[in-house]
Amino acid sequence: MKILQIINSLATGGAEKLLLETLPLYKEKGLQMDVLVLNGTNHPFLQALKELNCCTIYSLGAHSVYNPLYIIKIIPYLKKYELIHVHLFPAQYWVVFAKAIGFSKVKLIFTEHNSSNRRLTNRLFRIIDRMVYRFYQQVVCISSEIQSIIHLHTDAPIVKLPIIKNGVNLSAIKQAKAIERNQIDKNLTELDTIIIQVAGFREQKDQATLIRSLTHLPSEVKLLLVGEGAVKNECESLVQSLGLQERILFLGLRMDVPQLLKSADVIVLSSKYEGLSLSSIEGMASERPFVASDVPGLSEVVKGAGVLFPVGDEIALAREISKLLKDSDYFEAVVTACLERAAAYDITIMVDKHIDLYKRLAKS
Repeated sequence: MKILQIINSLATGGAEKLLLETLPLYKEKGLQMDVLVLNGTNHPFLQALKELNCCTIYSLGAHSVYNPLYIIKIIPYLKKYELIHVHLFPAQYWVVFAKAIGFSKVKLIFTEHNSSNRRLTNRLFRIIDRMVYRFYQQVVCISSEIQSIIHLHTDAPIVKLPIIKNGVNLSAIKQAKAIERNQIDKNLTELDTIIIQVAGFREQKDQATLIRSLTHLPSEVKLLLVGEGAVKNECESLVQSLGLQERILFLGLRMDVPQLLKSADVIVLSSKYEGLSLSSIEGMASERPFVASDVPGLSEVVKGAGVLFPVGDEIALAREISKLLKDSDYFEAVVTACLERAAAYDITIMVDKHIDLYKRLAKS
């Protein structure tokens, strides 16, 4: 069975990280699975995948992923594979248009990674979406909430919207070792309390609330922000305006996230919405208490295990962090509950379910 994964790029993001972590596992299970990226800029995830040498990687250039010329460039690849598995918009559109123009009979799969996007509230895009989604034999939804949203948005039958939850490499997180504080930054000491958030600096995320929460926490509480993105400059300006330069570190894009998570005291994900956040699962698997915004895509995963706070409420967030730091019994209870919850999201479970889906489609 020959399968091609198509994605916008291998920059930062949950879908991108999933490909990096799952492709070697598919190879171990005997599948020939390759990757096509619209934008082949050599980001760390792409470089890491090249070093694994587990698949063929095709790049269509280094231009904006919104360039419709990608439609023509995609057409030849549709003839080489039995199944095409697509991730993210606009690759989602370009592949469908390429199939229609190229009169291809290849079977398409799309994974819906987010519970919210601008197309959901736009009438014109709803009409286009209904047409586009019909070209996909299966639309994998990573949560029941996303399944309901896509069903209402596109009128696609539930049978075409299987739920396969994302997973993370739990063994890698378990084996990770904490980094010495002064190796993360020379100004960090063992007396500091470390909070960490791992997330791209995008409109979807809400690092600003976490930054503001530090004004309600003791001075020894320090914050590590891991990631890159368009709103990073805004967050840096916010830190300056609040006078928190000595307490908040921007670490950029890192490939040692499991080790950084193990180095923290509390892990936070402040966000406006999610699909099924890999960062939340990694956080819960890291033997640290996990705190997250009470929003779609996080509530479903975290409720009853980690700690939820009202979105955008920095005072409530600071209060929850303080409670964890002051009450050791509560701290340990949250850690235990988070570990139990994370166990249900082992990446091998997700891989096996995808393989079953591929086999069924190949035979149909």
